[in-house]
Amino acid sequence: MNLEILQKKKEECRTWKNVEPWFLQLKEACKIEKSNLKIDYGDWFSVGKKEDLNEAEYEIIVETAKKLIPWRKGPFKIFDLEIDSEWQSNLKYNLLRPYFNLKDKVVADIGCNNGYYMFRMLEDKPRRLIGFDPSPLTLHQFEFINHFVKSDIIYEMLGVEHLELYNHKFDFIFMLGVLYHRADPVGTLKSLNRGLNSKGEIIIDTFMIDGDDEICLTPNQRYSKIPNIYFIPTIPALKNWLIRAGFEDIEVLATVVTTKDEQRATKWSFDESLEEFLDPNDNSKTVEGYPAPKRVYIKAKKVQ
Repeated sequence: MNLEILQKKKEECRTWKNVEPWFLQLKEACKIEKSNLKIDYGDWFSVGKKEDLNEAEYEIIVETAKKLIPWRKGPFKIFDLEIDSEWQSNLKYNLLRPYFNLKDKVVADIGCNNGYYMFRMLEDKPRRLIGFDPSPLTLHQFEFINHFVKSDIIYEMLGVEHLELYNHKFDFIFMLGVLYHRADPVGTLKSLNRGLNSKGEIIIDTFMIDGDDEICLTPNQRYSKIPNIYFIPTIPALKNWLIRAGFEDIEVLATVVTTKDEQRATKWSFDESLEEFLDPNDNSKTVEGYPAPKRVYIKAKKVQ
């Protein structure tokens, strides 16, 4: 499909019955025009202070943030309103931060959610920063925050399968927490490869299982209560996928067991989170009896 036609079709989501309330509330928030707001690129990505607003404006900010629940990625402070997201995404970002330099690079974040990582990346001064995520909710969360940040970040309601339709290639691609949602992981990695410029690099993270064999877990129906988890590889199997997809210089940056410090239910997210996804009698297992969530972070380079 032609990219421009696809983009216009995605934009039609604004009129969907379940999306229209978010859109209308966002329009109210976007009537608040402020400039030269203080931005903090720290763990709580922050823009503005409460004293920048009058009481009525602040109430609109609060109402808009609540209308856009659930907030899965963050945390954010918007005019001192603390949006404590389900995921403490700062932990992942800070883990990865020593392994990339984005200055003057063209960067994509595949599965960008509401843009938390991209807002943090602004401090690196990339030449261009583009997020890909087909979710209407996270689009509106991004637009709510970016209205006040006033960045040049582009948000595309597209998935990894649309990457090669895009009108230019990328120097660096992040794909964090996406690969296990894809029924064809090698094909997905090939899409990333085709979206890269010469010498382009990727950082990905995905669920893993321990072991030296080149195998993967294929969950039956659900994994940690999540329905669309297809393949959970060992690190050797994941490296094989990357090699088949045209990558080299494969570097394992870290392996991390997910804990309640990183993922938990808050008033800004869902009623259930990691605690409810694990076996209450044995937190080393999911409620289905599989090994509990563990992630591997990998950096790789496109074969020249």
